[in-house]
Amino acid sequence: MKLDHATLEGLRANHPAWRLLAARNAPLIVSFLQRVFIAPNIRTMGAADLAEALEDELYGLRERIGQDAYAGAAIDFLNAWAKPENGWLRKFYRQGSDEPQFDLMPATEKAIAWLGTLAERSFVGTESRLLTLFDLLRQMSEGSEVNPERRLAELQKRRDELDAEMALVRAGHVEVLNDTELKDRFQQFQQLARELLTDFREVEHNFRQLDRSVRERIALWDGAKGALLREIMGERDAIADSDQGRSFRAFWDFLMSSTRQQELTDLLVRVLALEPVAQLKPDVRTRRVHYDWLEAGEHTQRTVAQLSQQLRRFLDDQAWLENRRIMDILHGIEAKALALRATPPPGECTWLDDSAADIELPMERPLHTPSIKPQFDTAALLAGDGALDASALYDQVVIDKQQLARNVRQALQQQSQVSLRELCERQPLQHGLAELIAYLQLDGGAFHTVVDEDESDLISWRSVDHDGSIALRRAHLPRVIFVRTSNG
Repeated sequence: MKLDHATLEGLRANHPAWRLLAARNAPLIVSFLQRVFIAPNIRTMGAADLAEALEDELYGLRERIGQDAYAGAAIDFLNAWAKPENGWLRKFYRQGSDEPQFDLMPATEKAIAWLGTLAERSFVGTESRLLTLFDLLRQMSEGSEVNPERRLAELQKRRDELDAEMALVRAGHVEVLNDTELKDRFQQFQQLARELLTDFREVEHNFRQLDRSVRERIALWDGAKGALLREIMGERDAIADSDQGRSFRAFWDFLMSSTRQQELTDLLVRVLALEPVAQLKPDVRTRRVHYDWLEAGEHTQRTVAQLSQQLRRFLDDQAWLENRRIMDILHGIEAKALALRATPPPGECTWLDDSAADIELPMERPLHTPSIKPQFDTAALLAGDGALDASALYDQVVIDKQQLARNVRQALQQQSQVSLRELCERQPLQHGLAELIAYLQLDGGAFHTVVDEDESDLISWRSVDHDGSIALRRAHLPRVIFVRTSNG
């Protein structure tokens, strides 16, 4: 960008970053937003939580520099920072929520990052930057070479260099980076990692601008739906296939690899454990900076998903189709009315019912009818004095089905199948008909029941009558066979 006088005048008047640097409350804005959003890598925050954090910040400042400093409520400050004429925060609502959300704008993060470069540094490394530039030039030169012979020659040269280095290592000559070189390279890594997070917010902002333009175009579109979809999808493909889109997709695919994530984690652990790097007192979040990249990239992916969701909603919007059909009918009626305005048809054209008010007189309303309340008998209950036999309450029989199933499994240990008659002969029925019915209900995992309708069995048992005498009971029923299953 050419920094002439007209360009700088336009930037000073319109760019949010310049307005932030020139704002009267710039120290408050920059320090608060850097602490809340950038330092912990927070992408969005609810209005209530953000206002509470700002109230704490304002309370501490007023206690230190005076009660008249930064007069006003925290939510008023946030709303002012999110106004279009400032553009330092983005205020929006999530789907399904009525609480405002705030996010940092890319221009604000750029201004904060530039202010961070103004501080004096005890150590300024230049070697790592030169090596990075040299490596980038070599990658571009080798990556654009189409001559196979030159490409092979360059690869052979690199292979010879690696072989020579491996020979030195085998001989015991291991060259390591000194403390200065380690500090230089780590400082360069921190700067690039921070800039990468800043770039993510700008990429997300660009996709969000596309989403907004799509929403506006859908709201104002009055032509054919196919033409709108063709135009929108063309822009979506143009964004995805642009240099920025392809670069972001390649970066995301690289980070989504579990192997790459583990490699980054191992490298960070090893580097941060080095003594020269520890002397620089790096930020505690450096250890998980690749997870911050993933979180920032996920927000960008979510913005792209919202764009796709908007397109699907447009495709599935039946209300839009119904409104369009109604408008077509109304246009047809208007066109026919205009055609008949000059030459109306003879006679009556249409009929309209007379309009009349529905009058309901107060005395026509029915009177209130009280509901009939039930009458309860309040007579006291008296204890009976009759001599009743309560032994029947204790003569209840409980059939142990688990024991019956064990009887079946025990019999099936010696043979693959056993009939109910044989089982009752080995284990006589103790509770009569109730126990017999319980056998018919058995069906466990170790066996299953088969009924042979062609054959019948006679099962007998003894029971005690009411008078104490022992009676013999019999039951004729189809042959019931318990068969052992393969997993039993």
